[in-house]
Amino acid sequence: MGTQRFSRRFFIGAALSGLGTAACSQAPATSLRPVARPTGAGQRVAPGAEALIDAANLGGRVTFSVMDVKSGLILEGRGGHEGQPPASVTKAITAIYALQTLGGDFRFSTRLLATGPIENGVLKGDLILAGGGDPTLDTDSLAAMAAELKRKGVREVRGAFRVWGGALPFERVIDPTQPEHVGYNPSVSGLSLNFNRVHFEWKRGSNGYSVTMDARSNAHRPAVTIARMAIARREGPVYTYRDGGDHDAWTVASGALGNGGARWLPVRKPEAYAGEVFASFARSHGIVLKPGGAVTRAQQGEALVVHRSAPLTEVLRDMLKYSNNLTAELVGMAATAKRVGSAQSLSASAREMSRWARSDLGMEGAALVDHSGLGERSRLSAEAMARALVRVRGDGQLNPILKDFPLRDGNGRVDPRHPIKVVAKTGTLYFVSTLAGYVTAPDGTEMAFAIFSANTAQRARIDRGAAGRPPGSASWNARSKTLQQKLIERWCEVYGS
Repeated sequence: MGTQRFSRRFFIGAALSGLGTAACSQAPATSLRPVARPTGAGQRVAPGAEALIDAANLGGRVTFSVMDVKSGLILEGRGGHEGQPPASVTKAITAIYALQTLGGDFRFSTRLLATGPIENGVLKGDLILAGGGDPTLDTDSLAAMAAELKRKGVREVRGAFRVWGGALPFERVIDPTQPEHVGYNPSVSGLSLNFNRVHFEWKRGSNGYSVTMDARSNAHRPAVTIARMAIARREGPVYTYRDGGDHDAWTVASGALGNGGARWLPVRKPEAYAGEVFASFARSHGIVLKPGGAVTRAQQGEALVVHRSAPLTEVLRDMLKYSNNLTAELVGMAATAKRVGSAQSLSASAREMSRWARSDLGMEGAALVDHSGLGERSRLSAEAMARALVRVRGDGQLNPILKDFPLRDGNGRVDPRHPIKVVAKTGTLYFVSTLAGYVTAPDGTEMAFAIFSANTAQRARIDRGAAGRPPGSASWNARSKTLQQKLIERWCEVYGS
């Protein structure tokens, strides 16, 4: 696979002479030599991309595309049209999708609905906790909603307490190929709490282990019964899961526990989880709720309390910073629901986003299976990604919410004074490493780029039932990161003047 190298000076000259983008869309008959840069009395030649890729020894495929932001012209590419797993770079596309569909000021709403009148503090009807797809709803939010209900004068509910998550479709998992116990692969619902994760903690005592399952937040730690843990006398597997009907039934291997620890586990009954936590806060205010289960259809009623999320721009900034999968799925499906009236399923919503990406962003060949990048069957080309980044650069929405990508010095330490500045979205699966964003060279030249590395053959050999990282994946990922920086430094050396 050869690298196509294009001189920035050539492109500028071509544009001025009226050749335009079309004249530059074809690869030159021969690769251009890297541009030499003076260094003191001598000269330094930027290393070739092929040599850098060979030295990384990643196997599989490495593709990339880098474009001049001002002209939109391709400066250099390698396999730019080949589809690769984009991993969490997908979230950058989801962010654009949501911003252009919902708007940066959009806020998600979670409501407490009353289906009957309130007389002398008594609600003569049902109380419904109705989700609106808010990916950031947390335990503190439900505590505040319960306190507000009390302030509104409600002291008794004659009807049942119900929950509704049907604003967005339920999905048991984001990606069925992932291990059951990983917190980054929870269930998806229009009513989601704490990113649909429950906190499991264990401590060894004189009489064995004590375990707790709670919905902790900054200020509260309400215990829950919707998720339950039993300790099993075994060495492995570390966790098992079964649907306990009215709860998630987990077991953990005693041989893996040590003296103590904690981790977040995924929740598979998100509506019941949120309902249990809210009911516990209502009880603390003297409002006893009779459980009535979930309702399957949207209910009409007076909104007694409304909790609103932060503006979408802030939600997306955190999504890109922390690469939260549930946030990506919920905002992606909310955007689809706005565009076409409903999101029938996560996969259907991903197909709609793919159609939008191809038509509105010119992302030829985009085929995404979700909004987060967790599914390895998604395919996207590096050139399509770079082209989309150029197209949206002028609207000023994505660039400010991308995360700073720090470059390192010769000793591998983060260098805050590095003259090259990068804002980008990273993506990582085992034996997949991606990076896409904007780089500003020391002279101010701005480029959009995408780098996709994937060794799908090595990924196919992963033992999905084994705990921990697959052998060799950590060093492979480290070499991928090193290659990404070296390619960026090369582009700034060759095209940054």
